[in-house]
Amino acid sequence: MILTKDLTKIYSNGVVALEQLSLSVEKGEFVFLVGPSGAGKTTFLNLIIRRELPTAGLLSVNQKNIASLKKDEIAFLRRSIGVIFQDYKLLPHKTVYENISFALEVIETGIKEIKQRVYSVLELVGLLNKSNVFPSELSGGEQQRVCLARAIVNRPLLLLADEPTGNLDPDTSWEIMELLREINKRGTTILMATHNKEIVDKLRKRVIALDHGKLIRDTLRGGYTIEA
Repeated sequence: MILTKDLTKIYSNGVVALEQLSLSVEKGEFVFLVGPSGAGKTTFLNLIIRRELPTAGLLSVNQKNIASLKKDEIAFLRRSIGVIFQDYKLLPHKTVYENISFALEVIETGIKEIKQRVYSVLELVGLLNKSNVFPSELSGGEQQRVCLARAIVNRPLLLLADEPTGNLDPDTSWEIMELLREINKRGTTILMATHNKEIVDKLRKRVIALDHGKLIRDTLRGGYTIEA
């Protein structure tokens, strides 16, 4: 699913965000990406969806070299990847239904199919009764559920989550994690960047730890720290 070899990203100001990162993530895995702020977690996610380009090394997603993709290939790649953001990035003047359906409209999905898929994911995240309200009328947890629904409505092979519980209270965070676990059980590969030690320690999934752009630990069924 994801393969890197000596992946390096150096910004124009000289900051080394990733340095010779080599790892692989297999289809169906649930992987936590941990490390302090500035460790390179978000940079790695941005490279995967081709928001940024590597400085050196290999990054392959679904057996496609990210650096060599053409414009139409980038769009196709992104259709197979769902993204959940910490700050939701919902469209404020669109309803819950419209926020989710928009992801299908841009790829010209038929109206009947859009309706079926949107209501299906709304049922999964427990928001069928909120389809016609606007983001401002939702709690933070509900907004994150909409973001999650939008991310999976295209039935992606890979789901990237960048601090999806960062703005949520503990109970709501666990509700989001249960949804992510259910999505993973259905076959979607999940790579989640997080600072939430409690969640990582309790779920005991694979943990990839970065520090100053370097891979410092890759542990199957690991905790947030080595001691955990």
